[in-house]
Amino acid sequence: MRITTLVDNRPSPHDSQLTAEWGLSLCVERNGRHFLIDMGASDAFARNAERLSIDVAAIDVAIVSHHHYDHGGGLRRFLELNDHAPIYLGVAPDGDPTVKLLGFVRKYVGLDQALLARHAQRFRFVHERTEVLPGVFVLPRIGGDHARPAGNKHLYLKRGDGLVPDDFRHEIVVAIREHDALVVLTACSHNGLLNMVETASAEFPGVPVKAVVGGFHLAKLPPFRGMSETERAVTDMGQAVLAAGIETTWTGHCTGKTAFEVLHRAMGDRVQEIHTGSRIDL
Repeated sequence: MRITTLVDNRPSPHDSQLTAEWGLSLCVERNGRHFLIDMGASDAFARNAERLSIDVAAIDVAIVSHHHYDHGGGLRRFLELNDHAPIYLGVAPDGDPTVKLLGFVRKYVGLDQALLARHAQRFRFVHERTEVLPGVFVLPRIGGDHARPAGNKHLYLKRGDGLVPDDFRHEIVVAIREHDALVVLTACSHNGLLNMVETASAEFPGVPVKAVVGGFHLAKLPPFRGMSETERAVTDMGQAVLAAGIETTWTGHCTGKTAFEVLHRAMGDRVQEIHTGSRIDL
């Protein structure tokens, strides 16, 4: 299995022609099939895919991890290039996803609703565990008792003229069963990394998680520098991942540079960074 990062915040250190942006898009190649999880904030994922010799028109399945523009902003371009792949996503949020900053700035950060309506036949809203390709599962209803990321405090659902905290019931996690182990793709981890791993493990009792790939929502918003969590909390998270027996963790996007450095001190080389254009072979 190969996971290629089509888009991440971090630019490629090897190819200046690849476009980085605030967002995430991963392409997974497995057993001759290809699927996307997320499409970044724009059409950059598609331009990068072409440069990386990945044919978006041939993608078999697409998944949108949650209803935020930095993960589904590339939907329009995907639909232009690919005329057949079903697109799986969690149930629609009960309100308009909105970020509130500085106490008064409000901005819609959801998906293009007109686009979803115009191409309704392509979208599959997931209410229960769904096998979208052999061995590839989309899991809604993320459980767990661990605290959700503190960075969620800026994220709301707009209902009428009011705002309520986003409960992120619209987020999903992807589990890939590889023989006797799981690979978990978390995307943005608004529900918390440990909760997402535990949700995947609960769906496959006795099957160990060998790798986790995705963002962990630890960067401070705004300005995307520093951490939204304490150093102790991030260290504890890293140690919990090690205690769970997870062999390798790959992270980027909303984890942030500072949090990665803390995780690396706690986990050593069992945590690695992704960047635009990076490839992971598992």
